[in-house]
Amino acid sequence: MSNLKFDFTGRSVVVTGAARGIGLELARFFQDAGARLYMCDFDADELKKAADEIGATGFPVDVSSTEQVEALVAQVVEETGSLDVVVNNAGILRDTVLWKMTDEMWDQVLAVHAGGTFRLTRAAVPHMRKQEYGRIVNVTSYTGLHGNTGQANYATAKAGIIGFTKTAAKELARFGITVNAISPNAKTRMVASIPDDKLAEIASGIPLGRFAEPSEIAAAIGFLASEEAGYITGTVLPVDGGLAM
Repeated sequence: MSNLKFDFTGRSVVVTGAARGIGLELARFFQDAGARLYMCDFDADELKKAADEIGATGFPVDVSSTEQVEALVAQVVEETGSLDVVVNNAGILRDTVLWKMTDEMWDQVLAVHAGGTFRLTRAAVPHMRKQEYGRIVNVTSYTGLHGNTGQANYATAKAGIIGFTKTAAKELARFGITVNAISPNAKTRMVASIPDDKLAEIASGIPLGRFAEPSEIAAAIGFLASEEAGYITGTVLPVDGGLAM
């Protein structure tokens, strides 16, 4: 059982990709910490199940749509009067080697990962600037710096998120808004799809010898989203068992 506790009482928090995996565990973290939580996901059915399970508000949204993202932010601000924390966690995979990758596969992945991060951050910033407070945490990947066979689109998007994080951090620091990223290596649905022999091979290359539990990733994101992390911005925190060393 975790002994890490933060108080998000009165804070309005948006988490994308919240229907499962890291996003769902993160939603539990914020809900337990007293946040006014909005769970967002493209899969409306799974989102409803997840939101009902933990007693939070579910908001179906396609983060590749500017209109839907702006509607989300408008509703949060209308209902709560603020928008304090944004976690850009939504993501999809369309894997294949680059010579078989279609324009659609490329565009879809960049639109959700990089485009979604940009759109939600852009929509949130005017409200965070007005209140002179904000925490933005983006989810990137080891693949964004090192590449991975069959994931040219994903690696490009995740590398872009790193550059976006650092640029946004420089632009927004003077308004009391921090922007950080994490690079996780956790047990997720994506990892579960890897064959056992390949999974064992990957795990053997991790200094700690295992993948993280989603709750361990949630704890790291929760810290970066907290008031206590107010002097940290523009960083990419590896939560990967030492893989990036």
